[in-house]
Amino acid sequence: MYEDFKVKDRWTGEELHCQWKGTVVAIATRHADATDIRFSVNRRPVWIALPNLAWTEQKHRTGYVITDYLAAQIAGRYLKQAIESGYDNGREMYTMTVDEVLSHADQVIREVGHTSRLPSLPVINENVRAEDEMGIHLPGEPA
Repeated sequence: MYEDFKVKDRWTGEELHCQWKGTVVAIATRHADATDIRFSVNRRPVWIALPNLAWTEQKHRTGYVITDYLAAQIAGRYLKQAIESGYDNGREMYTMTVDEVLSHADQVIREVGHTSRLPSLPVINENVRAEDEMGIHLPGEPA
């Protein structure tokens, strides 16, 4: 579905390969009340920030939680739509609203039928540190 897909850029016609690379709770990394979903778009890092309030709203409205798998699909669907609509302008980070998260969650569930049918996320090579794979290093750490 949306963890690994190809899409054409609206303005350039270029085919872009988008792949989920990781999920990070942004409270620790950038002091934001969000969960950041990282994608590689033709090897360019793109982050989609989902506000953490969406998790509680989803539980309150439906009785169900947003899983890691669902969060990746929500972000991927948003990214695909942004590229197709021409909204993608090469920024490294996009921030979704709570309503956008809930709307995309509903659409993903409609498309797949049930959360048990969501594709599993790729496993990062266990022989490579996640920090190296994702290109994330703390200040002072060797790259």
